[in-house]
Amino acid sequence: MSKLYNWANILIFTVISAAMVTVSSTAVRFAFGVPAQLNWYPTNLWFVLIVLLVGIFVVFVAIYGFKAVSDFSGICAPWLFTMFASGAIVLMPALSLDVLGITLPGGWADFVDIGNKSIWTGVNSDGESGIGLVEVIGFGWAANTITHFGLIDMALLRFAKKKSYGLATSTGMLFGHYIAWIAAGIMGAGTAVILGKSIVQLDPGDVAFYALGWSGFVIVIVAGWTTAITNLYRAGLAAQAVYSNQSRRKTTMIVGAAMVVVACFPFVFSQILPLLTYAGLLVVPVGAIVFAEHQIFPKIGYTRYWSKFQDYKNSSPAVLSWILGLIFGFGLNMLDVMSFYYLFIPTWFFTIAVYTFLAGRYGANKKYPEGEKKENEYNLAVEKYHQKLKEEESETIKDTSIFTKGLKIIAFAVLGLTLFLAIKTLVASPDEASYISNRATFYQIGFACTVIYFIAAYWAMHRGKSLNIK
Repeated sequence: MSKLYNWANILIFTVISAAMVTVSSTAVRFAFGVPAQLNWYPTNLWFVLIVLLVGIFVVFVAIYGFKAVSDFSGICAPWLFTMFASGAIVLMPALSLDVLGITLPGGWADFVDIGNKSIWTGVNSDGESGIGLVEVIGFGWAANTITHFGLIDMALLRFAKKKSYGLATSTGMLFGHYIAWIAAGIMGAGTAVILGKSIVQLDPGDVAFYALGWSGFVIVIVAGWTTAITNLYRAGLAAQAVYSNQSRRKTTMIVGAAMVVVACFPFVFSQILPLLTYAGLLVVPVGAIVFAEHQIFPKIGYTRYWSKFQDYKNSSPAVLSWILGLIFGFGLNMLDVMSFYYLFIPTWFFTIAVYTFLAGRYGANKKYPEGEKKENEYNLAVEKYHQKLKEEESETIKDTSIFTKGLKIIAFAVLGLTLFLAIKTLVASPDEASYISNRATFYQIGFACTVIYFIAAYWAMHRGKSLNIK
């Protein structure tokens, strides 16, 4: 069961990492004049070379482990939130001009009108009915079922010192899968208006440049990197769980090599929406099984870890529940009973019911006093060991120097300036000429702010880390 689950993780997160490397590469290819890759296969040798270089960086960071991934993401996150919001604000006047004939929407009603006519139209590029707001919300949850319902969060949250740290995932969902997507919709539609092209003729590099200028190249690269690195790290952990005699760095490098090859084929990115949804459906039953074991069994008188107390002689309930859950979920999709973006919900509940029934038939409804006693003793020993580690662990020394505080102030000040310039572009552009002028100013100063932010943020982080090196 464990190997099946880890193989599923290897497959899913290698593909997701590959898609994000492709996204980052679109920005680099735009900067060097390489044509957009709109086919399922690469059509330009330079694009392949760009993918290789971007992929090597992703693998390099991932093999250095959790701390490197955490440091990289910690610096990038505040900047990403700021730039996504700024890009949407900067391109809103272009959409307003196209739909309303004025640069500044008069209120909420005008904004909704712009959205209905040029952003979230419900009609695809072929003029046929497309997905609407409800499906987008469903996908927002479905994409996250991989990490939450599918328990992939455990790859990172196993380091957490408090249960409350699990709530941090909601921040990623809110900003990464709602605010950022709303902003991306506005930026995509705005770029299509400026260039006079259909959205399907654009890739992330095109959109980011016309929304944020040279900072757009950075945001596409960084957004792709932050997702690709964390997912490759997860894939490397899963591969090590399968091949436990190999080091995590070695398994991450092997998985990374496969990821780079896959990233050369743009279809992985272009089909990321259904891929993420189906990937979530693939691992949701596993999360349902663990939820039943940990949360439901104690409440109905079943024994948690019953299979362990039987020396793992009966893994059939878990494997069968996973298989039946997949048949149920994909069966509903074939019958077109409901939008496939929401299939994870009935699949989750179905798997819980099936596993609870099967586990009861195989011995979960019995008591194992000797096994439970050993388990309690083991957990107590683990708790004591953790307490010992905590006592031996040296306290983190915080850098409270004026210089470091100054660096942090500079970093957040330039983010504030970037957002201010974006808002000014929206509210202080009474006509098209002034809008174009303000947008150009935002591009120039915004890129300078990006450079200053990364220098200041990295410098401050490096100074803080140097104090804690033994």
